[in-house]
Amino acid sequence: MMALLRTLLSLLLLATAIPALAQGAGDVAARLDGAASELGLVDGALDTRLEQSDRAALRARAQVVRTTTLDAAQQLTVDLAQIDARLAQLGPAASGEDAAIASERTQLARQRTTIDSATKRARLLSVEAQQLIDEIQEGQAAEISQKWFGRGASPLTPAFWSAILRAMPRDAHRIERFVAAEVRTVATAAAGRIWPALLGLALAILLLGPARLAAGRAGQRLLIDGAPGRRVRRSANALGRVLVGTLAPLLAAAAVLAGARWAGLVAPTWSAMLDQWLVAIGFTAFTSSVLGAVLMRGSPSWRIAPIGDALAARLRPYSFLLALLAGFAIAIDAAHAAIGTSAAARTATAALLALAHILLIAAALFAIGRLRAEASAGEGANAPARTGFAAIALFAWGIAGVALLALAAGYIGFGLSVGQLAAWTLVLGAAVYLALAAIDDVATTVFERSSPLGLAVTRGLGLRGGTVDQFGVLLSGVLRVVLAVLALALWLLPFGGSGVADIFTRLGDLARGIEVGGVTISPGAILRSVVVLAIGLTLVRGFMRWLEGRYLPATELDGSGRNSVSLVARYVGIALAVIWALASLGIGVERIALLLSALSVGIGFGLQAITQNFVSGLILLAERPIKIGDLIRVGTDEGDVKRISVRSTEIELADHSTLIVPNSELITKSVLNKTLASPLGRIQVQFSVPLGTDAAQVRDLVLGAFAREEAVLADPAPSAFIDAIADGRIAFNCFAHVASPRAAYSARSNILLDLLTRFRADGIEMGTVPQRLELVTTPGDPVPPLPATSDGGTARP
Repeated sequence: MMALLRTLLSLLLLATAIPALAQGAGDVAARLDGAASELGLVDGALDTRLEQSDRAALRARAQVVRTTTLDAAQQLTVDLAQIDARLAQLGPAASGEDAAIASERTQLARQRTTIDSATKRARLLSVEAQQLIDEIQEGQAAEISQKWFGRGASPLTPAFWSAILRAMPRDAHRIERFVAAEVRTVATAAAGRIWPALLGLALAILLLGPARLAAGRAGQRLLIDGAPGRRVRRSANALGRVLVGTLAPLLAAAAVLAGARWAGLVAPTWSAMLDQWLVAIGFTAFTSSVLGAVLMRGSPSWRIAPIGDALAARLRPYSFLLALLAGFAIAIDAAHAAIGTSAAARTATAALLALAHILLIAAALFAIGRLRAEASAGEGANAPARTGFAAIALFAWGIAGVALLALAAGYIGFGLSVGQLAAWTLVLGAAVYLALAAIDDVATTVFERSSPLGLAVTRGLGLRGGTVDQFGVLLSGVLRVVLAVLALALWLLPFGGSGVADIFTRLGDLARGIEVGGVTISPGAILRSVVVLAIGLTLVRGFMRWLEGRYLPATELDGSGRNSVSLVARYVGIALAVIWALASLGIGVERIALLLSALSVGIGFGLQAITQNFVSGLILLAERPIKIGDLIRVGTDEGDVKRISVRSTEIELADHSTLIVPNSELITKSVLNKTLASPLGRIQVQFSVPLGTDAAQVRDLVLGAFAREEAVLADPAPSAFIDAIADGRIAFNCFAHVASPRAAYSARSNILLDLLTRFRADGIEMGTVPQRLELVTTPGDPVPPLPATSDGGTARP
């Protein structure tokens, strides 16, 4: 019967698992064939003359191939591991084994060979794709280097202008022909189809005028009425201004262009150029709105940046000029590409743009310098030193000077690139500054203990308010770091980087995992492990709530016993949750044991004290020589035990301060526990009376004082003893018990007060044992007068 079941199970596995793996391997083989073909096309395209845009497209295609092959290799590796696991279960071939098992082993071995070959091929193709990507990047780097450091004729030499004059007739003819093509298109357009263009123009006017103003007013009204907190309102207002200021001109230009195309007013040769002009308009609007949102010239109360009103008003015109210059650079470059102008014309345009950037930087620095001079003159000798701002201004002057020298020396591309990089840095920095401020404001406001979401989280999940605040700060920090990395990638675009595409490529490689010590660690696995850990800790928390709230109160354990059980259960639960999370990460128990054995050396040396305290805490919880609520004395400190953990014990002293004692001190040193064997406290009263006093009367007075004190217990009964008769006095030693050692001090004080009152009323002198003073003298020394004793006598020599 067992053999039949085993045969059926093997056939079932053979009918399901192996065909699925075979089908998956076939699909992967088809994908690898397509990837190899695509790599061949990319490799062949690199043998031809390529523009920068063509190189970027080829690089993207090679990157897709690399991603596809890496994914295929990862999938095949998983399939290969499954086959190896199944072969390990089947074991080596044995004589007389079932035919189905032998057939399954044979097919699995054949399938393993196929998948292993496909895995090696996929990895080889990924390496070839990476080599092609590196080759393309080297070509892009060489092209960028030529653009930046290529030298031509200086604008100060006649050769520069003579080249422009020679190319001018040909360029004028090209421009005339280019314009004529558009004129013919407009002339041949049907008069009845002009309405789409008029509609687009009307829509553009509506977007730039009433719609833009209405959106701004509606946004401010919404922020004033409904946004939580001034910081969020301020950041949202800045981002809203950027959004409206960018979209309104861009959508208006897009409406005009779409209407013109629907009306047939755009020539085919103009189409690509107009698309780039649309990009130029969008970038111009973005630059103007971003810088305007930072400056906030007309709304200083909404300003985020620490900028004065005078500086904002002085710099605002230059922000408009920078935006127009940036848009014009994109538009003129598109015009050159569409018309096909000569290299001399493009060089002359680049020189003019570089000079315009340099003059704009210089003018803005002059304006800032004049404003600083005016402010310094107004403040007089009390003007504060602004070394940081002066260093930035000096650096900007250095950039302008280097660009001007490069332009004069014939490095026109370098001069233009430096000017455009400075402008791009300013625009990108302003945008990132606004985004960082908005992220911090929103994250720390939404995740605040007093916010609606914070209150819901603290009440629903039982979290502390500080935990919600910390999460908001951490979320803000993480998002700001991500934004900073993206901004760095965008800033590298002028240097030939692929910007965000490179980041996503790196993220894709990271998502596939990094192998460390035979364990593949990936963001997905880490996220899964964190989720499992959170679930495990939540289950532990729920179990502890049930244990402490329902089960332990139903037992006969005292408070200290409940605390011991609760602590042990909590740490065991946390340990199990951590092991579960590590297992979901792919780290088995055997690896955890290996890690602990490796850490044992460090624990033995560097963490010896912590380990000793931990073990001592476990001993305290198990043997319970000290319990919560005990009155103990450690050294000269005495107090009540308030908390026992696995590392230390907290003791509340009489002055309400807390003494934290390492558990090893309580195990290895002497500790006085006044409530371990019995919770009773004892009162001891010692005094002496003259020898002629009635001892029985004194004893009755003492026992009466004990009886009148409410704190004194009747069982054990109070007692009064004559301790000694010496030096003419009778020494009494009296005892009584109270319910707790904590009540002994006040009860003893009350008894002493009662005894003093009654002894004085009965004429009984109450004192302590007299002190004896003996003087050693030699013959012939004068004898000093003897001091009086406490009972009125004199000390005897």
